[in-house]
Amino acid sequence: MLGQSLIILLFLMGLVIFLINAFGFFQGFFAVEKVPIEVLQPLPIYSVHSEQITGAIPNPKQHYINKIKPARGEQYGHLIIPKLQAKIPIFYGAEEEQLKKGIGHVGRTAFPGENNNVVLSGHRDTVFRHLGKIEKGDRFLVETNAGDFTYLVRKIRIVDKDDQTVIVPKPKETLTVITCYPFGFAGNAPKRFVIIADLVAS
Repeated sequence: MLGQSLIILLFLMGLVIFLINAFGFFQGFFAVEKVPIEVLQPLPIYSVHSEQITGAIPNPKQHYINKIKPARGEQYGHLIIPKLQAKIPIFYGAEEEQLKKGIGHVGRTAFPGENNNVVLSGHRDTVFRHLGKIEKGDRFLVETNAGDFTYLVRKIRIVDKDDQTVIVPKPKETLTVITCYPFGFAGNAPKRFVIIADLVAS
């Protein structure tokens, strides 16, 4: 009798864990809002033919300087990916609590407009499940209550999961988007899919 009760208890515990994980997965999966294509008209692009984007790029103002920055776990904007017709909430912090709800802003990295490296992270099977379709020259738009910022993809890298070079400071406004790789890998993925984009409008 005791053995049967233990089996039932273990089953119920497993079911609870499964339901919690399933809730987190679907919460992230449905955080991606589909954006109508008519609101995603292209903005002026200056150059995608070199490592250094050239042209009359607007000088980014440091919008967050002297302003109250978001608290950890607080949503402060959206990432719009026109090619995917996707609009995804951005939360400050990149722990599981934030990643299960949307995109996480990696702590201690810059905010949009601070003329440095803005690093965003998300799960490959929820908010970034179609990120592998992105190519050089595609656009990312970051909407915040301090302003809107448009970035142009300059480079895509595959790095080891422990590679910290992707979050180091940059000499100019850069958006770095990270997710696990390979996309269809079962379990903890050994690599990271990294998109590097430069500011072209703000």
